[in-house]
Amino acid sequence: MAFFCDDGQERPELAPGALHQLKATPQTVHWGYFDAALAPALKVKSGDLIQAEAITHHAGDAPELMMDDGVHAIFREIPESDRNPGVHIMTGPIYVEDAKPGDMLEVRYLRMTPRCNYGSNLAANWGYLYKEFGEKERVTIYQLDANAGHAEALYAYDFPGKYLVPGAITHCPACDRQAALKGVRVPARPHLGTAGVALNVAGRVSTIPPGAHGGNIDNWRIGAGAVMYYPVQVDGGLFSIGDPHVSQGDGELSGTAIEASLNVLFQIVLRKDFSFPSPLLETPNWWIVHGFDEDLNVATRNASLDMLGLLHEHMGLSRNDAYSLMSVAGDLSITQVVDSRQGVHVRIPRSIFPRKGSSG
Repeated sequence: MAFFCDDGQERPELAPGALHQLKATPQTVHWGYFDAALAPALKVKSGDLIQAEAITHHAGDAPELMMDDGVHAIFREIPESDRNPGVHIMTGPIYVEDAKPGDMLEVRYLRMTPRCNYGSNLAANWGYLYKEFGEKERVTIYQLDANAGHAEALYAYDFPGKYLVPGAITHCPACDRQAALKGVRVPARPHLGTAGVALNVAGRVSTIPPGAHGGNIDNWRIGAGAVMYYPVQVDGGLFSIGDPHVSQGDGELSGTAIEASLNVLFQIVLRKDFSFPSPLLETPNWWIVHGFDEDLNVATRNASLDMLGLLHEHMGLSRNDAYSLMSVAGDLSITQVVDSRQGVHVRIPRSIFPRKGSSG
C-alpha cells in the first residue's frame, strides 16, 4: 500500500483520536536540543490530534510585541546555561504508543495560527552574506495582517554587539529604530522550521543541523495542509516541534525567516507499512524529498538519490524512467544554506501520474 495520498492511491483512513493540548511551558519545552533520554511531555496513540504551542527563540527581538506571560516564563526560568547545543525552543517530546525504530511517523499538519501578529528577521552572523555587510547584524520587525495574509516591516534596528545568546532580549524602545521596506508586502506562509524525532545517540543533539530525524529543515512548505514523514529512531519516536516561522524564502539567506510563535494543530499517525531514509514531505501538489550535507553538492546528490528511490520503489517506475522524469519534470532547489549542514530538496508534481484505475 502506498504511503501518500495522491490521485492514484489512497492513504489508510484513520478516524481522529483524542485531542490533546500541549502548552509551551518551562516544563514542556527543551531549548536547543533533541535527547532520547528526555521524559515525554505528552503520550498519545496513533491517530490522536495535538494542539501545541511553538515558541520562537527570537521573541526577545521585540519583547513588548512578541512576549506574553507564557513566553516570559520560558525565557526567565530556563537559564542560558541550559540552552544548548542548539538555539531553538522545542515543545515536547511527544511519545507515540507502539512506535518502534524502523517505523515512520506520519505527521499531518492541519492548522498553524500566529500567537501574536509580530515576527522578527535577523540578518545574523551565520547569514550567507554576513561578511559582505561588514559583519554587522540587523533586526527587522514585521507586523502580520492575518486577514490579508501578508506581513509588512514595522521597523528595523542594528543589533548591538553580536547575536550569540539564544533568546537574547533587546529593549528596542531604547535603540535606534529605522524605517524599512516601505510599501512592501511579504506573503504569509506560516510553517515550522524545526520538527523531528529523537536520535538514537547518547546525550543532547543540536537542533541546528537537519538530518534523517528531521530537525532544522527550514522548508517553508511544511505548513497547514502538508504531511511530513519522519523515520522513527527510538521507542515512542519522541517527536518535538519548534522554530516557528510566519514566512521564509528558499535559501533563508540572512540566517533567519520571519520568526514568530505559532499555535499548531496536527495529527500523528504511526506507519509500519513502509520506510524511507529521510524526511519526506507531501503537499497537495507535490512530493518533496530532502538531502543534507555540509557540502551542497553532496546534499544535492543525497536528495536526488532519495527521489530516485521514491519513484522506483514506491511509484513503480524503472530507475531509467525515474531518472528521465526527474530531469524533465522535477524541480531541484536549495532549502537553506545557513545551518552548517546545508539543505536541498527535489520535488515532483503529483498531478502528472495517472489516476487510480486509469488505463492511460
